[in-house]
Amino acid sequence: MSMSCWKHDSSMQSNTDMYDSSSSSPKIPKSPQEEDKEEGKVYGKVFAELESVDLPLGTTLRSVYDDQPNAHKRFMEKLDARIRNHDREIEKMCNFHHQGFVDAITELLKVRADAEKLMGQVSDTNRRLQDAGREVTAQTEEVIRCRIQQRNMATTVEKLQLCIPVLEMYSKLKEQLESKRYYSALKTMEQLENIYIPRVSQYRFCQIMAETLPKLREEIKEISMSDLKDFLESIRKHSDKIGETAMRQAQQHRTFNSAVQKQVTLSCAKPLYGLNSRTPLNHNGLSAEATDEEEMDEEVLTAQDLVDFSPVYRCLHIYTVLGDRETFENYYRKQRKKQARLVLQPQSNMHETVEGYRKYFNQIVGFFVVEDHILHATQGLVTRAFTDELWNMALSKIIAVLRTHSSYCSDPDLVLELKNLIVIFADTLQGYGFPVNRLFDLLFEVRDQYNETLLKKWALVFRDIFEQDNYSPIPVENEEEYKSVVSRFPFHDAEIEKQQFPKKLPMSQSVPQIYAQVKEFIYASLKFSESLHRSSTEIDDMLRKSTNLLLTRTLSSCLQNLIKKPHIGLTELVQIIINTTHLEHACKYLEDFITNITNVSPETVHTTRLYGLSTFKDARHAAEGEIYTKLNQKIDEFIQLADYEWGMSESDGRASGYLMDLINFLRSTFQVFTHLPGKVAQTACMSACKHLATSLMQMLLDTELKQISMGAIQQFNLDVMQCELFASSEPVPGFQGDTLQLAFIDLRQLLDLFMVWDWSTYLADYGQPTSKYLRVNPSTALALLEKMKDTSKKNNIFSQFRKNDRDKQKLIETVVKQLRSLVNGMSQHS
Repeated sequence: MSMSCWKHDSSMQSNTDMYDSSSSSPKIPKSPQEEDKEEGKVYGKVFAELESVDLPLGTTLRSVYDDQPNAHKRFMEKLDARIRNHDREIEKMCNFHHQGFVDAITELLKVRADAEKLMGQVSDTNRRLQDAGREVTAQTEEVIRCRIQQRNMATTVEKLQLCIPVLEMYSKLKEQLESKRYYSALKTMEQLENIYIPRVSQYRFCQIMAETLPKLREEIKEISMSDLKDFLESIRKHSDKIGETAMRQAQQHRTFNSAVQKQVTLSCAKPLYGLNSRTPLNHNGLSAEATDEEEMDEEVLTAQDLVDFSPVYRCLHIYTVLGDRETFENYYRKQRKKQARLVLQPQSNMHETVEGYRKYFNQIVGFFVVEDHILHATQGLVTRAFTDELWNMALSKIIAVLRTHSSYCSDPDLVLELKNLIVIFADTLQGYGFPVNRLFDLLFEVRDQYNETLLKKWALVFRDIFEQDNYSPIPVENEEEYKSVVSRFPFHDAEIEKQQFPKKLPMSQSVPQIYAQVKEFIYASLKFSESLHRSSTEIDDMLRKSTNLLLTRTLSSCLQNLIKKPHIGLTELVQIIINTTHLEHACKYLEDFITNITNVSPETVHTTRLYGLSTFKDARHAAEGEIYTKLNQKIDEFIQLADYEWGMSESDGRASGYLMDLINFLRSTFQVFTHLPGKVAQTACMSACKHLATSLMQMLLDTELKQISMGAIQQFNLDVMQCELFASSEPVPGFQGDTLQLAFIDLRQLLDLFMVWDWSTYLADYGQPTSKYLRVNPSTALALLEKMKDTSKKNNIFSQFRKNDRDKQKLIETVVKQLRSLVNGMSQHS
C-alpha cells in the first residue's frame, strides 16, 4: 500500500511539476533542507515497502530507477544510511541482553556435571532392567505366539467346517457329471449356489467354484442337446422298423377281426360267391392265413421297446431346471418338422415296387408313432395341436405323392398291393387317433387308377383272344366237350341240343373266353373293394360301374379295332356279328353273377344296369357297316377290272367277264349271310346293288371318257341286264317284289332311252309323274349324248349315219339344244 501511495504521490508530483512547468506562473524554489526532508519521506515509504515481505519489489524498484536522473545514486546513499541505522539498533539490543546470556551459559555449565552423573545412573539402571526382563519378554512372546496359533486353529477349524460341505457337494457334482446324471447334477448346482457357497463366498476357491458353475451348466446343456441330436438321428433311422412293427400289429388285428366276422357270416349263410372264396378255411371257420398269423404273433412290441426315449426326458428335465424349456420345445418341434419333411419325401422310383411304398409308409407311421408316444409321455413338449398340424401337413403331402406315383403304375397287382398298404397305413394311424378320412377318399381315386390298369390289362387279353380266334363255329365232338363249353358260357339252344354229335355251335371260340375274362375282371375289381369299410350296395355299384367301363370302353374299343383291321374279311365280320349277338344275350347272366357276389337285389332303386347290350349293338352295327364297306370295296375292285372298248361298233352278244365274276362273288357271299339276321343280310344286299349301279353310272359319265359308240352302249346294256337278273333271283330272302331291282332303275331308264332313241317321248313327258323316263336326269342324258356326237373327223361314230342320213345328225343337235335348255332351266329354278 505504501508503494502504491508513493507511486500515487510521485505521479501527482510529476503532474504537479508538469502543471507547474506548463503554467505560465513562475515556480517558487525550495530550500535544500526542505528538499532533503521531502526525499527522506519518499525514501522512507520505499524502504517500508522493501522491508515488507508481502508486497512485490519489482514495481517499487522500477519507480526508484525511473523517477529522476541520479535517483539511483541518491537511493543507494539513503539505503546505506538505512542499513547503518539498523546496525546501530541491533548493536544496542545485543549490548542490552549480553549479560543475561553470559549468566545463562554459566548456569548450564554447572548443570552439565550433574546431568552426566544422572545419565550414568540411568544407563546402569536400564542395563540391569533389560537383563532382568529379557527372559520374561521371551516367554511372553512365546505365550502370545501360542495364543495366536490357538486362535487361528480354532478359526481354521470353524471355517473348514463351513467349507467341507461345499467341497463334498462339489465332489458329488463331479461324480454326477462323470456318471452322466445331469439332472441330479443340476439339482446339486442349485444347492451349491443357493445354500453352501453363500456361507463361504469370501474365499477364493468358492469364487472360482461359483464362476465354474455357469460353465458346467452350459456344458450340461450342450451334452444334453448332443444326446437329443443323437436321439433324433436314431429315431430317424429306426422309424422304418417302428412303422413296420406298428403296421404289422394293425394288420394282424384287422385280419383277426375279419376272420371272426367271416366266421359269423359263414355260420349264418353261405353265398354262391364270397369275397375271399379262394382262401382255404379251417374246421373252425378261420382262414389258414389268419391262423398262421396268430401263431406267428409274438409279444407285442411298442415304440418304447424299440427306441430309448430317455435322452428326450433327460434333456427336457435339464432345460426345465435351467428355465429354458421353451427353447428346448421350439428346437425339438423345429427339428421334428424338418424330419417330417424328409420322411415325406419319396424316392423317385418308389412306384416301381411295392417295397418302395411299404418303406415309405413304414417311415411315416414310425414318425407319428414316436410323436404320439412323446405326446402322451411328456407334458407339453408336443401338443395335440402340434401333432395335428404335422399330420395335416403330412396328409396333404402323402396324398399328393400317392396321386403322382400311383399314376405311374401300370401293373394292377401293384396298384392292388398299394391299396392294401394304404388301408393298413390308415388303420394303423387311426388307431393312434389321427383322422384318415382323406386317405379313404384317396382310395377312390386309386380305385379309378386300379380300374384303368385293369382295363389296359384286359384290353391286351381281349386283343390276344381276338387274334387267336379262327372266327368259325365251335366244333363239338361229344357230350363232354359240349358241357365244357356250356359250363364256361351260358348257351342254350333247343334245336342244336337235338342235333347229333359231332355238331357246331354258332359262336366262335372267343365268345366263352371273353365271357370268362369278364368274370375274371369282376373278381379282380372286387378285390379292391375289400377292407374299404363300404356297404354291399356301394360295392355292387362299384362293380357294375367298372364292368360297364370294361364293356363300353375296353371291349367295345377292341371290337371296333378288330372290325377295322384289314385282314378281317366278310366271313370274319359275319362271325363277329354272330358272336356279339350271343355276348349280348349273356349280359343278363353277368348281372346275376354280380348280384350273387354282393347279395344286392337287382330291383334296388339305385342299382346300376350293365350297358353290355348297347356295347354289343354298337359293335354289331360297326361290323355291319364294315361289311357294307368291304362289299363296296370288293365291288370297286371288280369294277376296276372292267375293260370296255368304248368305240366298238357292236356288242359281243354276252355280258362282260368281270361282271359275271362279280355276280358270282356276290352270290357266294350272300350265301354266307344266311346266319345273319335277315335285316342285316337284306341291307347288305341292297347296299351292294346300289353301289354297283352307282359305279356303273359313274363309269358311263366319267369325264375322262370322251366318246362312246352305240355298240359300247349295247354291251353296257347286256351287263346291266345281268345285274337285273341277279337282283331278281332273290340272292337274299325277304325282299318284296322287285325291290332289289329298283337299285338299277336309273341305269335301266337311261339305257332304254338311248337304245330305243325315244327322245320325243322323253322331251314330251319330261316332268310328268307318269313319264316313262322319270329317273333320267337331263344333265345325265346330255353328258352321255355329247359323248356320242361327231366331234372329230378321224373317229366319228356317226360318220356312216351322217353320210346316209344327215337328218338324224340334225336331230341329235336339236335334242342336245333342248336338253341344254332343260338343264339351264333347272339351274335357274334351283
